[in-house]
Amino acid sequence: MVAEKVILVTGGTRGIGRAIALAMASEGRAVLITHQNPASPVAAETVDLLRAKGAEAEALLWPVEDGALATAKTAEIVKKYGRLDVLVNNAGVTRDNISLRLSDEDFDRVLRVNLFGAFAMARAAAKPMLKARAGRIINMTSVVAFTGNPGQANYAASKGAIVSLTKTLALEYASRGITVNAVAPGFVNTDLTASLPEAAVEAFRGRIPLGRLGEPGDVAAAVAFLASDEAAYITGQTIHVNGGLYM
Repeated sequence: MVAEKVILVTGGTRGIGRAIALAMASEGRAVLITHQNPASPVAAETVDLLRAKGAEAEALLWPVEDGALATAKTAEIVKKYGRLDVLVNNAGVTRDNISLRLSDEDFDRVLRVNLFGAFAMARAAAKPMLKARAGRIINMTSVVAFTGNPGQANYAASKGAIVSLTKTLALEYASRGITVNAVAPGFVNTDLTASLPEAAVEAFRGRIPLGRLGEPGDVAAAVAFLASDEAAYITGQTIHVNGGLYM
């Protein structure tokens, strides 16, 4: 069974990841999402939403920071669907604390998932893409990679490194028709921001020139563009989706 395009979105069960997966779903495409919580119903819910849009869809229990698993599962995808066209590295974690109180374990965990996970997934996805001489890899970074953010030394470091990783992979893969780009969201309405005190949300909003928080769909639209044929001459770039918060 070979789909028109096969798209893999890590951390694709909720928020920005779900919006990206849904934006990629259209007739004749397969959209696969990864998650790490077998007890959560949101993975199945997302699969139903993708199928309702006409896409073949699967939710894969997959810790992205496991490099060997990335290689094995990517090979399984290619064996089943015949190809892998787009990888969106969206999976990520936070372990926030001011630097003086940030534990070694929490620092390592964030870099392992956010940075090594993206590297491991890109390395695995590049193999079939190099063979096909085509592909799109899109890495999710963050506005805090460029501005910093108190209490997020580990997260900001991981997302800053994603920008450098993106540039390097873009140079390595360009001759085979593979583009590698990054998208840097600002403050976006997700489960995380919904849990913040209203005063904190208002403070964030006051810093944004466009006067509102972003929506997951704002970010998904940028990712979908970078995955499209129209973006074939764009590589090694970071697209900022932040309402003017960082220019």
